[in-house]
Amino acid sequence: PMRCVFVQFRCQPGKTYEVADAIYDREVVSELYSTSVEYDLIAKIYIPDEEDVGHFLSGALFDIPGIQRTLTTMTFKAF
Repeated sequence: PMRCVFVQFRCQPGKTYEVADAIYDREVVSELYSTSVEYDLIAKIYIPDEEDVGHFLSGALFDIPGIQRTLTTMTFKAF
């Protein structure tokens, strides 16, 4: 089974497209969108249940140059 998380990325000015390309190159996101709010990008990511979310995201995405800040939202089955 997999756990769904959403990660928002705030990028350094002028780096959003480079960051988006690098995220796609890692082949770990299900969907990636540009946003018009406080953050520049939002990604939908499925993480295997046996993986630690923080370690998985740190190793898979958070070392990409040009990322200033991230915000991870965990999801839970409600219905």
